[in-house]
Amino acid sequence: MEHMDQKRIPRHIAIIMDGNGRWARQRGLDRICGHIQGVESVRKVVRAAADCGVEYLTIYAFSTENWGRPSREVEALMKLLCESTEKETPALLSEGIRMRFIGDTEALSADVQEAIRRSEKTTADNTGLTLQIAVNYSSRWEITRMAQRVAAEAVRGGLKVEDITPEVISGHLVTAGVPDPDLLIRTSGERRLSNFLLWQLSYSELYFTDVYWPDFDEHEFARAIKDYQQRQRRYGLLTE
Repeated sequence: MEHMDQKRIPRHIAIIMDGNGRWARQRGLDRICGHIQGVESVRKVVRAAADCGVEYLTIYAFSTENWGRPSREVEALMKLLCESTEKETPALLSEGIRMRFIGDTEALSADVQEAIRRSEKTTADNTGLTLQIAVNYSSRWEITRMAQRVAAEAVRGGLKVEDITPEVISGHLVTAGVPDPDLLIRTSGERRLSNFLLWQLSYSELYFTDVYWPDFDEHEFARAIKDYQQRQRRYGLLTE
C-alpha cells in the first residue's frame, strides 16, 4: 500500500465482484472454478482493506437474481459460501475483523443460515474492519422491506408521515448504523450497479476495471484507492 495518502483512505468500500465465470471460461475451466478462485481474491482484498485502515468493506456475494442461474451452479455457490465462511472465521477472529451478512438470509437453507449466525456471533466483539457480505440481496428488496416497516410504524401511530426523513429511511435499511460507501468498485468491465445498495451509493465514487474478479488482488485494490484519492468529492457543491 505504498504511495497511498493515509489521510484519504475511504472509510467504506463496496465491491461488485464480477467476472468469475468469464475468467474460468477463458481457461477452459468450469464456472465453479472461477468462483473458487474468487474466494482467494476476497481473502486478499479483505486483508488489504484491513491493513490500510478501511473501516467497512461490503461485498456483493449473491443477488436475488442469481437464483435464476443453473441449479448446479447455485448449489455450488451455497456450498462454497458455507465452507469458506467456516474456514475463514477463525482467521478473521484473530485479526479483529467483524463479519456481518446483509440480505434476505431467512430465505436461505438451514445450513447456510447456521454458518452465517455462527460466524457473526463468533466475531461480534471484534473492533477492526467490518466485513459485510450481501447474500440473497437486492436493493429493491431492501427498499421494499424498508417501506413496509416505515408504513407499519406509521399505521401504529409511532411515526408521523411528515417525520419520514432520509435519516429515518436509512435507519430502516439493512445497513442501518453503517456509513454510506465512499467508493464502489466493480470488476470485469461491466459498468452498472446491478441492484446493489442503490440508496447508499447516492454520492459514492464509482471505479470500474476490466480486471476479472479472480485476478483482482491487493495491488488492484490499491490502484482503485489511489484513483479515488485523485478525485474531488463535491456532493453537488462547488469547490471554489
